[in-house]
Amino acid sequence: MEKDMEKALESDHGAQRLPGEEDQQPRHSIANDLEKGCDGPADGQPRIGDSSASDTVTLDEHEAQRGPEVQPVPVRSRSVTRDSKPPVPSPEPSPGAVAEKDPFEVIWDGGDADPMCPRSMPTARKWLLVFVTSFGSACVTCASSIYTSSYAGMNAEFGSSNIVATLGLSTFVLGIAAGPVWSPLSEFYGRRPVYLGSFLLFIIWIIPSAVAQNIQTMIIARFFQGFTGAAFLSVSGGTVGDLFSREAMQGPMAFFSVAPFIGPSIGPLVGGFINSYTDWRWTHYVLIIWGFCLLVALFVFVPETYHPVVLRNKARRMRKETGDDRWYAPIEKMNKSILGTIGYAVKHPFVLLVSEPMILALNLYSAILLGILYLFFGAFPVVFEGNHGFNLWQSGLSFMGLFVGMAIGGTCAPIWAKVRLRLMVKRQQELGASAPVSEPEYRLPSVMVGAIIVPIGIFWFGWTSYASIHWIVPIIGSAVFAIG
Repeated sequence: MEKDMEKALESDHGAQRLPGEEDQQPRHSIANDLEKGCDGPADGQPRIGDSSASDTVTLDEHEAQRGPEVQPVPVRSRSVTRDSKPPVPSPEPSPGAVAEKDPFEVIWDGGDADPMCPRSMPTARKWLLVFVTSFGSACVTCASSIYTSSYAGMNAEFGSSNIVATLGLSTFVLGIAAGPVWSPLSEFYGRRPVYLGSFLLFIIWIIPSAVAQNIQTMIIARFFQGFTGAAFLSVSGGTVGDLFSREAMQGPMAFFSVAPFIGPSIGPLVGGFINSYTDWRWTHYVLIIWGFCLLVALFVFVPETYHPVVLRNKARRMRKETGDDRWYAPIEKMNKSILGTIGYAVKHPFVLLVSEPMILALNLYSAILLGILYLFFGAFPVVFEGNHGFNLWQSGLSFMGLFVGMAIGGTCAPIWAKVRLRLMVKRQQELGASAPVSEPEYRLPSVMVGAIIVPIGIFWFGWTSYASIHWIVPIIGSAVFAIG
């Protein structure tokens, strides 16, 4: 009997792990919320130690007969046996040690199934949020181009020239370039306050344009329109990642990505009809009405979706319900200042441009495409009003080629997704990996094809812009450019 007891005790003691050897999971971090999604354990209770067998003391049946029933004792991150001695803390953690997980750190319960996780929303509601934010982006970018249709009436009233009036377009684009410095505010306050605050300021800065009495007021107000609207543009893209997992993101992201490009193409179309039948100031009044409707939609339909901030709201609710102030979210332990984060957001893009040739090349390519797109706003009136005798609203309709081309290009996104998946599977077979392997270069095929289509469309438009050639031909050329 004594030998049996000794063997049982040795077996039980051998099953325990030494302090520091138990499996531990890495601490939840804010930076990987969008990357990993709503991952977390299925329970919302405090996690004491690890979930492995080493977290409880198991007594042999022969030991249990010595006295009253003994319940398993929860132990925090440490294995305990009958012969255990108080552990001596090491002066320094080993280099490979992982920090112990705090049981009061609030994470998602049940992963995507957590009721507070944005990814647990019904699919219809997710798409509603995508539609609202996409139309908001289209409104901001539409404001950049709709202004060009008011040149004639504005110049007649202010006594300015087209060249001076074009400064209003340039300052708006400069404002869009500078506006993203405010996007880091979402890391502290969430996306919803940035949405509402930036869009409200965007609408307010349209008012000076609508009531301007001189061209100087118009040019300055246009800069701040772009500056405040860009904050919305820079944050809204993250909402798609908040709502959808990486596998389900392709469709919503394709829809959202097309919206900012469709805005500039419909601006002259809408502005052409407005300025043909009413005063040029109604160009800005319509933007105010459109923006106000979207602001109401943002307020009513779009909740907070930024995962770290939603977790902070969850932690606050748990502290209130339990009366225990130890519950906290990772964002509440963040030691970053707003000014420091904004400074980093200003500096880091330039560092990447200098240190990463691929980023520099792609940014130059995007800048050239956007530059050509905005050049069309000056070229179309010359071609279609000067050479083909179009009136203002007909000239606005000529931008439909750009609209149709961008819509076609956006619908091709699933095709390029399949191409990328095929390349990932091929790479998986080459490496013998258990899952498809992604490489950054696998996103380039669409860019490579577009780089061929774009110059074809530009030459097509330029070589067919003569009065002797039917007006539909250059419009088709602009559509080819937009597809690329």
